[in-house]
Amino acid sequence: MEQHVSWITQVVNHYLGGVALALLAALHIQPEHPDMPIPEHVSMAFFVVVAGTLLALLVKSRLSVERPGATQQIAELLLTNKEGFGISDILSENAGHRWKQYVPMVGTISIFILLANLFGVFPGFSSPTATVSVPLACAIITFLYFNWQGIRHHGPLGYIKTFTGGLSAPLIPLIFPVEIISTCARLLSLTVRLWANIFASDLIYGLFLGLFAAPALWGWTKHPAIGLALGILPALIPILFILLHVFVSVVQAYVFTILPAVYIGLATAEEH
Repeated sequence: MEQHVSWITQVVNHYLGGVALALLAALHIQPEHPDMPIPEHVSMAFFVVVAGTLLALLVKSRLSVERPGATQQIAELLLTNKEGFGISDILSENAGHRWKQYVPMVGTISIFILLANLFGVFPGFSSPTATVSVPLACAIITFLYFNWQGIRHHGPLGYIKTFTGGLSAPLIPLIFPVEIISTCARLLSLTVRLWANIFASDLIYGLFLGLFAAPALWGWTKHPAIGLALGILPALIPILFILLHVFVSVVQAYVFTILPAVYIGLATAEEH
């Protein structure tokens, strides 16, 4: 399958491709595209991190109690709002009474996913979360984090006991494997939910644009008036699908915030 490469990825490979090839060679890894060793989703993920860091520094430099600016107000809405959709709101409701210590980790992943999803809206960029390895990486980090918090809270042996559901000894061999499989399945759930929605959003946009553009091109060969009439839908499709992509991006970032919060709450709960 041909790899989509934006001009940004070409620039990144031009300056850093040699370093990437040397690193991959040292690890005995053969890149799929030697001329482009840094794939599209990696360069886009890198730019998401850079953009998120710059935005955070911008907000920090303009913090004010008396006169909060627009960027500060948006940042505060991401943390807490009246609708209860903020990162702090979700964690306080689902992650237990120690929820404040989870804000940096969960908030970082949530904002990264939100920005990564929204990157596909801008020309010349693409959503790195449309490639399955990026959602998988976020899911692995989340999986390791909530299990680590469970171990810290209960201790290694105590955390293992939480997978027994507090049942009597004869039932433990039955419920323990089910709980382990259920917990491990969260990796797949987090990965597929995010990747499938962003990938489908991009795919549907391309399919519908091609579907309606073909009649417009055919009409233009017959008469300009027919081409213009049939070109109304192709002209409106980008706007409609941009709005749809923004909606899907926000919803998926919200889902990837509430599920880790719930998993942390379950892992650190006193009773299961």
